[in-house]
Amino acid sequence: NLTEIIEFVLLGFADMPHIQWLLFGLFLIIYIIILMSNGTIFLITKMDSALQSPMYFFLANFSFSEICYVSSTLPRTLINIGTQRRRISLVACATQMSFFLLFGGIECLLLAVMAYDRYVAICNPLHYPLVMNHRVCIQLVTGSWTIGIPLTIGHTYQIFSLPFCGSKLINHFFCDIPPILKLACGDTFVNEMLVYIVAVLFVMVPFLLILGSYSKIISVILKLPSATSQAKAFSTCSSHLMVVVLFFGSGIIAYLRPNTRHSEGIDKMLSLFYTILTPMFNPMIYSLRNKDVIMALRKLLFVFPIISKLK
Repeated sequence: NLTEIIEFVLLGFADMPHIQWLLFGLFLIIYIIILMSNGTIFLITKMDSALQSPMYFFLANFSFSEICYVSSTLPRTLINIGTQRRRISLVACATQMSFFLLFGGIECLLLAVMAYDRYVAICNPLHYPLVMNHRVCIQLVTGSWTIGIPLTIGHTYQIFSLPFCGSKLINHFFCDIPPILKLACGDTFVNEMLVYIVAVLFVMVPFLLILGSYSKIISVILKLPSATSQAKAFSTCSSHLMVVVLFFGSGIIAYLRPNTRHSEGIDKMLSLFYTILTPMFNPMIYSLRNKDVIMALRKLLFVFPIISKLK
C-alpha cells in the first residue's frame, strides 16, 4: 500500500544524542561568524572609496550570496537541534531545496565572473576599464542572480512531483537532492540524470571556465619581467583560487560521483564542508590575503570608535 507523505523528518545529527548542545553552540557560533564576516565585507565594499572597482563589486555580491546560501539551511538546522522537533512539511522541504540550489548556483556563476574579471585585469590591463565597465558588471551580476531561477524551480518541482511512500526519514540535516530521491517510490532515473545535467551546467562548466581563465592568467604572470610584479599579480588571484578549490572541490565530489558510491555519512560530511565551513573560511581568505580589504577594515574599526565618542 502506498501512503502519500505530506511531511518528512530531518534526522540531522540524531545519531549523536550526547553532543546535541555542543553541535548547537558550534553551528550558532559559525553562523554568527558567517553573517558578521560576510556582512562586514559587503559593508566596506560599499563604504570605502578605495574598493569601488569591479573586483570588489563582485566580491560584495558574492558575500551577500554567501549569507543567503547559508541562511537557506543553517537556521533550520539550529531549530531542529535546539527543539528536537525534526519534522518539516513537504512544501517547506521543497522551498528549502529550491533556495539552496538557487544560491548555490549563484555562487558558482559569481566565482566564474570573478575569474573572468581577474583574467581581463591581468591579461588585458589596457582594455580593462572598457571591457569591465559599470554596465557590463551589472549585466554579469544580474545574469548570475537570475539565470538559474527557472531551472531551479523546474528541477525542484520535478523531484517533489515523485510519489513518496514508506519511510519519511531524511538522513540529512537539510533537504538535499540525494537523500530525497532515496525516499521516492517511482523510477528516479530521469531525476538522477537531471541532477548530473544541472551539476554539469552550474558546477562543471563554471569550474572549467575558471580553470581556463587561470591557465591564461598564470601563463601571463610567468612572463612578467620582475619577481615583484609576479608576486603582486599572484596575490590578487590566490584568494579567489583558494575559494574556488574549496567550494567546487567538495561540490563536484558530492554531486558528480557515481550514485553507487553515495554514502549517507560521507554525503553529510561533504555537505557540512560546502554549506557551512567554506562560507566561514571565504571572508577570512579574502580579508587576510588582500591588503586593500585589510586597510578598509582598519578604517572601519578606526571610524566606529570616533563616531561612538561623538555621540
